[in-house]
Amino acid sequence: MTKQRRTLTAGIMALLVAMTTFLTGCGTGNQIIIGTQTFTETKILAEMYKGLIEDRSDLSVKVIPDLAASPLVLTSLRKGELDMGTLYSGEIFNGYFPIEETKDRERVLQQAQEGFKKTFDLVWMDSLGFENTYAFTVRRQLAEERGYKKISDVEKDADNLRLGVDTTWMERPSDGYPAFQKAYGFKFKQEYPMEQSLVYQAASNQQVDIVLAYSTDPRLKEYDLVTLEDDKQFFPPFDASPVIRGEVAKEYPEIQQVVQELIGKIDAQTMIDLSYQVDIEKKSEREVAMKYLEDQGYLTKK
Repeated sequence: MTKQRRTLTAGIMALLVAMTTFLTGCGTGNQIIIGTQTFTETKILAEMYKGLIEDRSDLSVKVIPDLAASPLVLTSLRKGELDMGTLYSGEIFNGYFPIEETKDRERVLQQAQEGFKKTFDLVWMDSLGFENTYAFTVRRQLAEERGYKKISDVEKDADNLRLGVDTTWMERPSDGYPAFQKAYGFKFKQEYPMEQSLVYQAASNQQVDIVLAYSTDPRLKEYDLVTLEDDKQFFPPFDASPVIRGEVAKEYPEIQQVVQELIGKIDAQTMIDLSYQVDIEKKSEREVAMKYLEDQGYLTKK
């Protein structure tokens, strides 16, 4: 065999090994593969899991970022291509198994835990302490001037309020604008459908008065917007939880034990602040996650 061919063969073998490493998860020894979606908070959380696991155990952790969306993370967990990730309780509404239709946060989480365990052998842990769902928000000055704290508070002024909203939400059957009007009993003066990324600045610039945002988006902090309580529980719950493949949780119980320390400890404002450091202040997810773990006293190794 020529030197050139030996080099080519070696290169192909290296590629195959790399592919096998991703596709087999923990099959490559004591390495845990954590996947993330494309948005920042899941990347920060993955780095937190990594930091805790490597601090408290002999396991190593590899983070695979930008896996498009939660359904892809879930599929990769089911196939054994990933060992762990962050998923949201509202995933139950995507038809994986029969569910009881409810918007009660505890019941939705319970169904996620029971259903994904039974159907896919996934250990769905309790909530980290926050949910990432739709939320109506207004400028802080407007909220303070008019005493807006919950969605129902804006009803008295709705005829004079301009709504900025994600284009797709206007037509969503179960939790879109028509269903909202039925649940809350009012509509706004005028609706301005736009790309989701534009609603925050539109509110800040007073082009609109109230916008539909995501409840942990760092742009809420960037543009000083106040989230209104969904007092009629219109929007489905989307509580964030660490999720581990059952096989991995059984083989490495220390993973669940150490990650448990984060459960119930991260509220929505904390998640907004952490994502703000990455998206607006341009720090790395790893830097932000490790600083948080250090500040909270979670790390044992110096």
